[in-house]
Amino acid sequence: MANLSSERESPTGERRGGEGRRVRVLIVDDSALMRRLLSDLLSSAAEIEVVGFARDGREAIAEAARLRPDVVTLDVEMPEVSGLEALPTLLAVHEVPVLMVSSLTQEGAEVTLQALELGAVDYLPKPQKNPLGEMRAARDVLIARVLAAAQSRVRRPGRGRGARARPVDAGALAAPPASSIAASPDRPRRGPAAPAPEVTPIGVVVIGISTGGPQALSQVLPMLAAPIPPVLIVQHMLAEFTSVFAQRLDRYTDSSIRVKQAEEGDAIIADRILIAPGGRHLAITGKSPRARVTISDEPEVSGHRPSIDVLFRSAAAAYGSAVAAILMTGMGRDGVDGCKAVRQAGGLTLGQDEATSVVYGMNKAALIEGTLVAQFALDGLPSILQDLAAYRARLGS
Repeated sequence: MANLSSERESPTGERRGGEGRRVRVLIVDDSALMRRLLSDLLSSAAEIEVVGFARDGREAIAEAARLRPDVVTLDVEMPEVSGLEALPTLLAVHEVPVLMVSSLTQEGAEVTLQALELGAVDYLPKPQKNPLGEMRAARDVLIARVLAAAQSRVRRPGRGRGARARPVDAGALAAPPASSIAASPDRPRRGPAAPAPEVTPIGVVVIGISTGGPQALSQVLPMLAAPIPPVLIVQHMLAEFTSVFAQRLDRYTDSSIRVKQAEEGDAIIADRILIAPGGRHLAITGKSPRARVTISDEPEVSGHRPSIDVLFRSAAAAYGSAVAAILMTGMGRDGVDGCKAVRQAGGLTLGQDEATSVVYGMNKAALIEGTLVAQFALDGLPSILQDLAAYRARLGS
C-alpha cells in the first residue's frame, strides 16, 4: 500500500495526497448502483475523499477539469462516450492517475489493456454476477489500488509501436550511487589496475514488472528485432488478462520475435518472449542449454503469484552468471531478493530509472539495497537487450 506520509508531485506539479490531506477521487460509472457502492467503499477509508461523480465519458472530462481530483475510477463500458474514448481527452485536460473498471472477459481485457497503453495506471475488475458481495469482499484491494494510484506518475504514450531500437550512448546506463554500491556485499571494490574481467555471454533475460508494465512493455518490445536472448517476464496481472496481454504484444512485435504466454515444459530459446500466466508461478528448471519452463500453483511469494523473486532465483540457479535480471516499474519489493540471488550467482542486474517509472517502488527498493549494477531509461531498454554483451563489458559486471 502507498505511504501517504509524504507528498508527491504529479508531472504537472500538483500535489496528490500527503500528510493531513486525503486522496480526492472522482468516480465515473453509468450505473447508479456501482457509483454508490464504490463511493461507500472508498469513503470508508480515512485517507480517501470522494469528491464527485460522472455518468459517462463526456461528464468525466468536464468533472475532471472542474474538480482536479487526485485519482479517477473510470468505467470502460458506458453509453454515449465510453471510458476508452474519453481517456485521452481526460488526460489532456487533467493529467491524473486513472483506474479503469472493467469486466473479467476477453473483450474487457482487450479494452483495459488498450487503456493502460494509453496512459491509465491500473485497473479494477468489475464483478458480473454479484457486484455488491464481490466488491465489498474486495474493499481492501480497491482502497489499496486507489492509494497506490495516487502515488503514481502518469505516462502518456510515447514513441509509436514498430520503431526500431536506437543506439544508446554511454550515459544511458546510470550506475547507482557509490554509497549503494559500497553497501552491496557481493560487489567488491575494484582497484584501478585490475585487469578487465572476461565477459560472460547472457543466456537468458528475466524481467519483473508490475504497475505501469502494460504500457512500458507495449512501448519497448515492438522496438526489438532478432537476434535477442530468450526473455521471460513476470507481469503482475490477473489470470483473465495475461493470455490476451501476450497475444497483444505478439501482434505488436516484429515477426522475427514470438511472444506467448508461458506453458509447462516450454523450451527457453532465443528470439522468444514468454509471459507468466496470471495467478501461477513461472520458473526455470534444469541447466542451460536444456533448461525448461515450469508452471506451478505454489503459495504466494513476496505477496504475489506469479512472483518475480521465484523467476529470478530459478534463473540464477539454472544459468548462473549468464543471466540478466531486469526490475522495472511497480509497487512493493517483489524481485529485490531475486536480484540478490542473481548478483550472488555473478549475473547482471539492471533497474528502470525513477524518471520513466509509473511507480518507482520495486526498482527503488533494489537500488537502495545495493542489488542493481545500473539503472536505465525506458526507451533505452531495447538497445540494451540487443547488445547485452557490450553493456556488460562497459559496466565491468
